[in-house]
Amino acid sequence: MRLIALAVAVSCLLAAAATEAQQAGKIYRIGVLETRNATLNAANIEAFRRGLRELGYKDGLSFELVYRSSDGRNERFPALAGELVDLKVDLILTRGTPAALAAKNATRTSTIPVVMASSGDPVGAGLVGSLGRPGGNVTGLSNYNVEIYAKRVELLKELLPRLTRIAGLFNMGNPVLPIQWNVAERAARALGMHPQLLDARRPEDLARAFDTAAKEHAEAMVVALDGVTQANLPLIAELAAKHRLPAIFATSEYVDVGGLMSYGASDPHLYHRAAAYVDKIFKGGNPGNLPIEQPTKFELAVNVKTAKALGLTFPPALLQRADQVVN
Repeated sequence: MRLIALAVAVSCLLAAAATEAQQAGKIYRIGVLETRNATLNAANIEAFRRGLRELGYKDGLSFELVYRSSDGRNERFPALAGELVDLKVDLILTRGTPAALAAKNATRTSTIPVVMASSGDPVGAGLVGSLGRPGGNVTGLSNYNVEIYAKRVELLKELLPRLTRIAGLFNMGNPVLPIQWNVAERAARALGMHPQLLDARRPEDLARAFDTAAKEHAEAMVVALDGVTQANLPLIAELAAKHRLPAIFATSEYVDVGGLMSYGASDPHLYHRAAAYVDKIFKGGNPGNLPIEQPTKFELAVNVKTAKALGLTFPPALLQRADQVVN
């Protein structure tokens, strides 16, 4: 029995050594198709790298990232995805529905898998067949929860009980955002507010949108999650401060740069989880059989300093619920 146990142990050690040697000889090239530059996206990319390191990969020795950013211009994604395919990367990591669609289209004639670190409605957008069984070469994570926009509207109303006019900064060219605007619009009307749509499809639309909000006497704003807003988050926070417009965002990254408040899934957590999908695929997993993961926890972040600058005070009950408070 001892000899059998010893033989099994030796066999396991040899298998592990062989796997390690194989991985040591292979440097996986991961294409990253992003909405914004690497500096703005540093926290998310580091979370992804950390996830890979925890799974035994070594940065620069067993994997490297090939980064491409649209800089907030969704129309650039098809060309950037084509570049990554031409470079023969082993896998493409994407953020957002436009990037994922571009990657899917660019890889139709190749075997390159696509992992979504974060996406809108992958089923509704035609990225996958279903959440449980995606099919094709696309899998990963979704931050999709349409009703979360209603919650953001409610949070603004909780902060500003007398709120009557609310603006929504949405890129209506993004295929998943029109339905999300509809949810925000209905929630605003249900709370007795007048909703105003500001359609911002390019970075140069942002300043004009805030000017329009001011002219229409908007008292608060809901900012949608999109490549245009992600790539320009410091500018949007500045514009909100300039126009003294309380705004709620989708992620805490905006709060970190001066945004008033946010409610949504943690992007670093999604990127960290994406590493597990990459690992499964590199070990032979079929992306079409890997279920899409959806967030189960949403975080509330508030910026007390920004609130004071706007002459506002967060209600104690809201502060107590906050997962992150910036003073």
